Amino acid sequence: MMDFKGKIALVTGAGDGIGESIAVRLLAGGASVALISRRLDPVAAICKRIDPEGKSTLSVEADVRDPAAVESAIRSVIERYGRLDLAVNNAGIPGPAGVPVHELEIDAWREVIDTDLTGIFYGMKYEIPAMLQNGSGVIVNMSSANGLVGLPGMSAYTAAKHAIIGLTKSAALELAESGIRVCAVAPGYVATPKIVDSGKDVTDWMASTHPMKRLATREEVADLVAYLLSDRAAFMTGSVHSIDGGYTAQ
Repeated sequence: MMDFKGKIALVTGAGDGIGESIAVRLLAGGASVALISRRLDPVAAICKRIDPEGKSTLSVEADVRDPAAVESAIRSVIERYGRLDLAVNNAGIPGPAGVPVHELEIDAWREVIDTDLTGIFYGMKYEIPAMLQNGSGVIVNMSSANGLVGLPGMSAYTAAKHAIIGLTKSAALELAESGIRVCAVAPGYVATPKIVDSGKDVTDWMASTHPMKRLATREEVADLVAYLLSDRAAFMTGSVHSIDGGYTAQ
């Protein structure tokens, strides 16, 4: 298990799914973790479950579409723990499925782009200055297998996930001599509670798109993120790491 003792981390979109598993993984490695979500109740419940005494977790309500809310959330982390070492920008939504570009509603486009892409920009905008004060840090941005290939009927999601990779690479180059690393993770379909709840027909179809014929587990994605955040990945920056059961190798 990667050692994160003494490290201060934040995870956006931590109210369920992959974000929750990443937060649990970092806490298990010894980090203090701020769980950030659009709604407070889910992250507060998770913090109570995984850290009953409340010594090593912080639940924060913030909508990543709101720059003032993101800035305030990161300020809360600094006020509580004094620094920020690790950040996972995971918050995102899929948006409408099966809708051609020319039929996609403008408001639906904006909601996905504002959440999935601009929300990560806001996170980095306020995470990076905090890390520059330390002289070190690691940021992992959550893209998708569909940030590497096209996906018909989900143009906003696909565009945002592609753009996250470009944003990650640009920031990594800008920060390469600063002691701050920036990487991206590109999962295929993951067995989150929401996906499992969508029904067997949907999960069977998702699994069938992977050459390995199964979904990823949340823990597998969390382990990859933890590795990238750890000192074992000290020479890795600007890189994109697929965990997709062979999806993008087809």
